[in-house]
Amino acid sequence: QKKNKTKENLIFLAYTISATQKQVVLKTKAQEKSFSIERKNNQKSVLPVSTITLKLADTYLSYQTYTGEVDSSRSSEVGFENGGKIVRVLVEEGDRLTIGTPLAKLDTANLEARLEGLIAQKNEAVALLTELENGATQEEINSATAQVKNLEKQLELAKIRTERRKYLYSQGAINREELEEVSFNSQALAERLAEAQSNLRQLENGSRIERINAQQAVVARLNAEIKDLNITIADSILRSPFEGIVSARNFDEGSAIGAGQAIFRLVQNDQLKVKVSVPVEVANQLELGSSKMVTIGQQKYETKIVAVLPEVNTATRSTSVVLKLISPNIQGVLPGQIARLELTQQGEGKGYWLPQAALVKGDKGLWSCYALDKTQLNLTVERRFVELIETQNQRVLVRGVLQPGDEIVTEGTHRLVPGQIVRVKN
Repeated sequence: QKKNKTKENLIFLAYTISATQKQVVLKTKAQEKSFSIERKNNQKSVLPVSTITLKLADTYLSYQTYTGEVDSSRSSEVGFENGGKIVRVLVEEGDRLTIGTPLAKLDTANLEARLEGLIAQKNEAVALLTELENGATQEEINSATAQVKNLEKQLELAKIRTERRKYLYSQGAINREELEEVSFNSQALAERLAEAQSNLRQLENGSRIERINAQQAVVARLNAEIKDLNITIADSILRSPFEGIVSARNFDEGSAIGAGQAIFRLVQNDQLKVKVSVPVEVANQLELGSSKMVTIGQQKYETKIVAVLPEVNTATRSTSVVLKLISPNIQGVLPGQIARLELTQQGEGKGYWLPQAALVKGDKGLWSCYALDKTQLNLTVERRFVELIETQNQRVLVRGVLQPGDEIVTEGTHRLVPGQIVRVKN
């Protein structure tokens, strides 16, 4: 019985050992399968990335673009100095003009009538002045002399009659009224004789200088009025003040216009300029006469800086730079077009250039990038926060917790998280 019992125990022990060995083998195979699956999953989670090695930049060129407008060197709203009715319009919109080209004409019928009247008055005044300057003729002097002699004889006769009447009055032959009548006639003849003698002396002495000067002043005033009226008539023809193009025509024939009212707008477009607003500190670095390229539309044109205006816009705190277009072919450029001026400045400060695709935007406007962490067993990435210094096209100058030689991921950053296992593409 003891032998049988021992045999049974040995059989059970052998069976137990065999079962245990089977379980160990099965567990080992399951672990190996699990390890194989995990290894495949880990291999799938490793992301391929491209990187760039950082190089420290001590200085950099900064490109700034400033917007301005094309302007004509000269433009003018032209009109008549005096109002009136337009009788002729001589140009159309788009016409090219030279200096002095007639543009329009006013009705001058009333002005010409006034001019004829002034000319007649002047002729009359000139004739009188000539007479005063030449003095009396011999015939006039002889006539005046004869008149004086005749009055002297009449006065002598009147005196004789007066003496006779006095005697008759003393004898009572005539009354007092008859005596006074003769006396009055003698006195009147004496006054006429004095006047005739004065006139004779004036004719013999010639005209007084005061009368001549007064008549000369009259002639000069009439000449001035005629000259002023001629200028007004000449101004009734509106002429181009410079070479240019008719940009706008505001009135037609028959329109009644006021003094100074704009009839045409003229623009000179063969000498165009560009006016650009820039910060004062930038304007102070520009040199007069230096060449700059501006972009108008899709075309670049060469310009020359001709002026920096000496005033600051209080709203924008900027000043205006005037550039003259010197490119030979500017026919396609028109006043009012937008122009862009790009200026290059050298910036100071250390940093690293990264492609824009390497940047990751975070909360509150913070920016970061992913750098390779080679301290772990597996190659992973870690976040580095950066500050943007300068942006140029598709690259950005940054500074932060970076060192020369760091490798920064340049693409696919949207798939990365800190600690992500990666591999560098060949």
